Amino acid sequence: MFSRRGSEISTTLSLVAPGAPLRSGLDRILQARMGALVVVGDGPEVLSICTGGFLLDTEYSPQRLYELAKMDGAIILSSDGRRIARANVHLMPDPKVPTSETGTRHRTAERVARSLRLPVLSVSEEQSVITVYKGELRRSLSAITALLSKSNQALATLERYKNRLEEVINRLDNLEAAGAVNFRDVVLVLQRFEMVRRISEEIEASLVELGSDGRLVSLQLNELTSGFELEYRSMVEDYMGACSIMEADQVIEFLGSLETEDLLIMERVGKALLEIPLCSAVWKRIDGGGSSRQNQSEGEGLPGRGMRELARMQDVPVNVKTAILNGLPSDISLLDASENDLSAIHGVNPTWARVVAQHFRSLVSVRN
Repeated sequence: MFSRRGSEISTTLSLVAPGAPLRSGLDRILQARMGALVVVGDGPEVLSICTGGFLLDTEYSPQRLYELAKMDGAIILSSDGRRIARANVHLMPDPKVPTSETGTRHRTAERVARSLRLPVLSVSEEQSVITVYKGELRRSLSAITALLSKSNQALATLERYKNRLEEVINRLDNLEAAGAVNFRDVVLVLQRFEMVRRISEEIEASLVELGSDGRLVSLQLNELTSGFELEYRSMVEDYMGACSIMEADQVIEFLGSLETEDLLIMERVGKALLEIPLCSAVWKRIDGGGSSRQNQSEGEGLPGRGMRELARMQDVPVNVKTAILNGLPSDISLLDASENDLSAIHGVNPTWARVVAQHFRSLVSVRN
């Protein structure tokens, strides 16, 4: 799935996912209703803010983490979490670093994470919650049952939105065959694509936190989103003036930057898309750029380039589809492309060029 979130905290979440050794140790601490402060990283920058405690340099185990948490000080792990470097350490981060926390342990954790950009874990004995800090990011870990319930609800929502997406795609197919596609039709489909992408991304974020307990959720997500990225990109290349995967991703990234309340209003999405310089090629294909964008967005006859049809061809390898998506010149439509046009694209051999060209020739003859 297209990446929209920073991965700064993802590695840390995978360290404390269910089934991970570090999570087992933290769960032991929670079950005993104790608190703990754990820094993942033992470089010079960490030692510079440490006082007291003692050097261990021993292999990590959940049992050892639990026993060491009985002391008041912080525990310092190696950057990979496989060794316990120090224990019972007093941390002294810069007091000028801002923090929104109130408790002493959590304030220290947030300041260390912000100043050193290292993963810091805080276990609250009063609230029985594990909180992960990394840089400016903060995440309180939910119970596995709550995460699974949330993920299953998100899967049900994803399935509903995927069905709605398929409905508007089928409608677009009928309009395309009749040569009656307008800009609003395209915006509607892109809007639904982006909503599906966002819901999928939310589930992916939960999978990191679920760890080994998220296998079934992962299988269902893969089933619902199989081929999604290629379909989304092909939609953008069909109608939004993109002529490479990189340019298609620019448009998708722009859609991903819209606030959800703006994304839900088609007029706002359409207006925003019209301002992307990349999309100017759309209007040139219609009539050489002679009409205003606003008028064209209301009229019919917005031409596609056959990219969506290409993405659906089951007998063509993904690498060949990707090569065509990435290499077909913007002024050529697959409906008109010859075998020579396609074989000139890097990664497309004459055999596949002939298969694709023949497919679109037969498609054009059926429509005519």
